[in-house]
Amino acid sequence: MIARLAVPATVLALLVAGCGGGDDSNSSGTRTVETTKVQVVEGTGANGKFDAAGIFSRLFDGVVTVVSLFGSGDDLQALLSGEGSAGQGSGFVLDDNGYIATNGHVITQGMGKNIKKAREVFVRFADGNQVPAKIIGYDANADVGLIKVDPGGLKLVPLKLGRSSAVRVGEPVAAIGSPFGEEQSLSVGVISATDRTIEALTDFQIGNALQTDAAINRGNSGGPLLDAKGEVIGINSQIRSASGGSEGVGFAVPSDTVKRSVGQLREDGKVRYAYLGVSTQPLYPQLARRLKLPITRGALVAEAVKGGPADKAGIKGGGKEIRFQITPVRLGGDVITRVNGNPVTPRNDIADLIAGLHPGDTVTLDVYRGKAHRTVQVKLTERPSDLPG
Repeated sequence: MIARLAVPATVLALLVAGCGGGDDSNSSGTRTVETTKVQVVEGTGANGKFDAAGIFSRLFDGVVTVVSLFGSGDDLQALLSGEGSAGQGSGFVLDDNGYIATNGHVITQGMGKNIKKAREVFVRFADGNQVPAKIIGYDANADVGLIKVDPGGLKLVPLKLGRSSAVRVGEPVAAIGSPFGEEQSLSVGVISATDRTIEALTDFQIGNALQTDAAINRGNSGGPLLDAKGEVIGINSQIRSASGGSEGVGFAVPSDTVKRSVGQLREDGKVRYAYLGVSTQPLYPQLARRLKLPITRGALVAEAVKGGPADKAGIKGGGKEIRFQITPVRLGGDVITRVNGNPVTPRNDIADLIAGLHPGDTVTLDVYRGKAHRTVQVKLTERPSDLPG
């Protein structure tokens, strides 16, 4: 049984990555792969009520268990008995061609430049069929993985990717997966928050993540988080827990991000991100008054990475650090207020605006240095694997 795989269960004090799996603080390549399985419910019931049972009955066949083998040996039984390294997670079918989405950390080990993909991957379907899968690629910056099985002889039930940008706090959701190896498990809850930031498999972060109180545990990683229509609005990825178990604070990679990752992975097996090369913090009215700035919103540049695109274009980071209220602030940095005319806001920050662009694009920034306003042209490069900003 997949549930008996010898998967180390390292408990992190606060953040248990990968739906309770993966130590993102370890860059040595020994990250534990622990996954959570989430069950997805689709559709609405009578009078528009949330119908978890209906969603599950229509879509559970599209949710799978993903088993990844990382050992160097050839003896599968040795790996399954604990002598090798194995991990278990969840995934969901994308189309009739056999493409399956999951978390990147379900099919890899390690962090940043030390990431290594699994030696073998197997997919187990709800009807008991278990087949090998090919790793098409993974997006370490978004913790998204794409695998493919031979569709011949399989019952494939594709799940539709919805719009995470349209999700509102309080909406009911369902998660389907294999928590602790208990396959085809369903949990329900609501969206607790949007626009959260969670850890990626690099030094960068994943923005616009969804927070839910639907029960997510080890083994749920890679499974779908579904809305009342049965559309996937996120891939369940992490939990925040003091005990290592579900405490009602789970996080999903947003479906809008998943679409971007999956699209590029299908094309050439990797995802390229535009890179500006700044570390920023939000500007708000009280801080703006303290800094005597003429604007009240934007991104205050704490650092422009040396040699990066912003630095080459003359963007200036801060210097001396002070504490304002409870926040450390570097004085003297530029403030970026617009990217290609789009205002920088708490919901649409620099990272979000740059994420929609491509390496090689030239972007126009509205910048304030003190009270002086100017526009700056910056040619974006490709995001490195392990740099802040």
